[in-house]
Amino acid sequence: MSHQEYAHPSGSSLDVSALCATARDIAESEADLYEQRRPKSKAIFVNPEPGFYDQVPQHWMRDWPMPFPFAVAGATGSTLTDVDGNELADFCLGDTGAMFGHAPQPIVDALARSAQRGLTTMLPSGETAEVGRLLVDRFGPFVFQLATTASDANRFAIRVARAVTGRNKILVFDGCYHGAVDETLVDFEDGKTVARKNLLGQAVDVTTTTVSIPFNDLDALQAALETGEIAVVLAEPVMTNCGMILPDGGYLKALRALTRATGTLLHIDETHTISTGLGGYTAVHGLEPDIFVVGKPVGGGVPVAIWGMSSEVAHAISGIRAKMTGIGHSGIGTTLSGSTLQIACLRACLEQVMTAEAYATMNRHADRLEQGFNDAIRAAGLPWHVSRVGARLEIVFSPDPVRNAAEARAAAIDGIQHALHIGLLNQGYLVTPFHNMVLVAPTTTDAQIEGLLGAFKRMLARLVAREVV
Repeated sequence: MSHQEYAHPSGSSLDVSALCATARDIAESEADLYEQRRPKSKAIFVNPEPGFYDQVPQHWMRDWPMPFPFAVAGATGSTLTDVDGNELADFCLGDTGAMFGHAPQPIVDALARSAQRGLTTMLPSGETAEVGRLLVDRFGPFVFQLATTASDANRFAIRVARAVTGRNKILVFDGCYHGAVDETLVDFEDGKTVARKNLLGQAVDVTTTTVSIPFNDLDALQAALETGEIAVVLAEPVMTNCGMILPDGGYLKALRALTRATGTLLHIDETHTISTGLGGYTAVHGLEPDIFVVGKPVGGGVPVAIWGMSSEVAHAISGIRAKMTGIGHSGIGTTLSGSTLQIACLRACLEQVMTAEAYATMNRHADRLEQGFNDAIRAAGLPWHVSRVGARLEIVFSPDPVRNAAEARAAAIDGIQHALHIGLLNQGYLVTPFHNMVLVAPTTTDAQIEGLLGAFKRMLARLVAREVV
């Protein structure tokens, strides 16, 4: 079914161009309301001042679909308050960075203890052995290292994969995002791998080092791997950056079999799919990657990421390092990685925050949201559906699940997405600025869940110009 016309249960039809026109009107009126409620934020971010570029510490903070960012005054649990006193139920949660809620008390306590012992020493802390045991218990029999971000962890792991296999190329899936790793910033267009548009300062032709193929395409995967050129396949088990794209039945099993058959390593990035359940998608679904990465939430909001190698990969890299002369820099690791602060927060998160009980609460909330979103979509007569991986949900503007990035891009309607985002925000509910992804934390309340569902239902009623039943 095209974007031009939607079938409607009443026998009439909903024209997408009309929906988009309504969405533009909604977004304009909601933008005015947003500005009226945030004079202090407007004063900070609208008038040019010396200091930060675009008045923000990271320029992409300007990419949210609102007239200007709001400045956060405080964040606790699943609630944000801005400098103008507006309170928001937070379903963005730092795009997974605060997946277990803002400022969990065990993390706050760990930070306080670390402050008395020194924050970084470039040496292992006394808690290192215990944290290592916790990582293995939680995520599986990997040999772990720490990084400050998942971008760094993925970058380091790619270097290891190339060293171990003696191959230079990596394979990623079209529409992927694995952080600020140059070689992963590619797309698949007209049957070819191309550099992603809008990249600044790209000096190297990454198509010489990277192959991109569509997700869920076994023939393309087999053809790429049988060249014998691919060192590692870097993948999310569920794609989450260009929409939420679930794997076909048996696809991940075939991926593992094909990588093993061709001597290619399998690198699973769980930075977003850690929402699946305890141990992430890998543990819940029994995946067997050679390399395993988690960033963002694993330290309870403190900048830390983990990357693990299978014992075989670790043994191989040890053999390579043993042949090196001197102690020289391997190109892997940064001074602030593995700090006393990170180790303390990792321990607190693994022992007291990232627990089975937390995931049970999150998935109970997600069950209710999934049902409520679907009910609202049906009531509005819209041919959309909800995609989900554990505590992470997304509204997809198509009747059927999308299988790859091309289908996800075709289903996306930016104008409607923007109207929903700012309309929900003005009702007190913050979702991610892209794809309107919703994430629930163990600190999310039943009242926040029901409030979001009510706000969503009202937005759909406005969009299709029908009364709320």
